Amino acid sequence: MKKGKAADEYYLSLDKVNEQITSCSQCPRLLQHIRKVRDNRPQRYSDQTYWARPVPSFGDPKARLLIIGLAPAAHGGNRTGRMFTGDSSGEWLMKAMYETSFANSPNSVSIDDGLLLSDAYVTSIVKCAPPMNKPINSEISNCSSFLRSELDLLKSSVVVVITLGKMAFDTFCKLSEVKGLFFKHNSVYQLDSTKTLIVSYHPSRRNTNTGTLTWPMWIQIFEKAKSIIETKA
Repeated sequence: MKKGKAADEYYLSLDKVNEQITSCSQCPRLLQHIRKVRDNRPQRYSDQTYWARPVPSFGDPKARLLIIGLAPAAHGGNRTGRMFTGDSSGEWLMKAMYETSFANSPNSVSIDDGLLLSDAYVTSIVKCAPPMNKPINSEISNCSSFLRSELDLLKSSVVVVITLGKMAFDTFCKLSEVKGLFFKHNSVYQLDSTKTLIVSYHPSRRNTNTGTLTWPMWIQIFEKAKSIIETKA
């Protein structure tokens, strides 16, 4: 663990990345979309103020588990201002993290709900909710600078990386200069002597409602991550 001034700079650096994320304006299509979502919010959220900006990452700055998703949900993170918060994917993620002791609550409903992550950090390859949940290549490229910084800042602590969905998997492999790996749910790749990659489907409604991703398949990913981290402790 880092100590003294180095530690302060380390944690402040992650905060700095998040500051850069929330002030980013590189992708006009995404900014237009998230504001359109805000201005045309459904009746159930008519009394709420939407975040409608790029959504920062969050979690434990000393995390040994790094979770990489696709992007904030239009009425989830884009509404609440926190990744995997206020949507069904967040419900699945936090329930699994709670059951494996990475979170203090199984619920993720708002930015002030008291949720805290322990030994885990959550990020995404794109920081704004994209139309149809499909970012284009230039948007992924623009956001990659943030993820690259996070990977660098967390490299000394992270033991396990979980990628959620093929886009997250492909982007992580590209940034990490890892070649020859294939996307398959529950695949485990030893990247080097200290770091393991676990591949998962994304817990989107499209996957969970169709049975492409079942709860036993999902919780197994986090149990496996927990076991690897405990083995290397």
